Amino acid sequence: MGASESTAVVGIDVSKATLAVCYQTQGQVHHLEVANTKAGFAQLVQAGGADSLYVLEATGTYYLALAYYLHEHGSKLAVLNPLVVKRFIQMHLSKGKSDRKDAQWLMRFGQQQPTTCWQPDEAVLVECRQLEQVSEQLLKQKTMVINSLEALQQQPIINAVARQHLQQSRRQLDEQLLALETEMLHLLEQRYSQEMRLLSSIPGIGRKTAGMLLLFAGGFTQCISYRQLIAKAGLSPRENSSGTRIRGKVRITKMGGGLIRTKLFMCSWSARRANTACKALYDRLVAKGKNGKVALIAVCNKLLKQAFAIIKSGVPYQADFASKLAINA
Repeated sequence: MGASESTAVVGIDVSKATLAVCYQTQGQVHHLEVANTKAGFAQLVQAGGADSLYVLEATGTYYLALAYYLHEHGSKLAVLNPLVVKRFIQMHLSKGKSDRKDAQWLMRFGQQQPTTCWQPDEAVLVECRQLEQVSEQLLKQKTMVINSLEALQQQPIINAVARQHLQQSRRQLDEQLLALETEMLHLLEQRYSQEMRLLSSIPGIGRKTAGMLLLFAGGFTQCISYRQLIAKAGLSPRENSSGTRIRGKVRITKMGGGLIRTKLFMCSWSARRANTACKALYDRLVAKGKNGKVALIAVCNKLLKQAFAIIKSGVPYQADFASKLAINA
């Protein structure tokens, strides 16, 4: 979606407490600052107009309340990747930075570049991502406790109370992590029972990974091709060469999707043995002299291709099955 000539564009730079707003009326640029609250949102819509296109960046969680408010009130909005906006500003050789200037650049981006209408995720996905975020924090705490416990065990004198508390903390964290994982999978299987069953049919992908894939891909409604899915996971190759000069090896981008990338890499070890297509790919690459890790990254890509094809076709994994989607992959 791009802003037509008749569509007014409102740029919004979001911070925790305030919104810097920029809009045009009759060729005149106007700036406004409102609170990042519902009262401020109402003031923003009154100034910008209900029919305008609102353009903002995905800045942590601070933009979400505004995005939901605009969506619920029928306003068009685009939520941009901050890196895309940064490159747009650099391309125009901008000097200096402020909230007002950023809001004006967001308005200009919406006027000049095609954008996609923002749609909120389903409530179950939002809840599951919150559970996943808490799980990540608890995993970090668990790692710290394990390291502390190992360091304590290496000392010649060990306090029994200190060791007991560390062991108790580890047990509690294990129980909390299990409860969070159980709740997340329960919610996903209630809403995406068929998708969970399809993904779990792929050798190498278990129930937990199937749930993580659904969360990562937004229920597989946000990606129109497996290439988008691979790029989102940071598994696309990145080449750095100029003319006849090649700078280093071709590596994956590692942009975004760190959690699912790690999980897929773990799954690739079993997939290279149990998954027919993944095994053939791995063996072929190793026979050509490729490093084992490089071949496993290729297996990760293959798993994402299979997941996308199986969800879109609705056909569970079959070792000898080849759909049009799989052939094009």
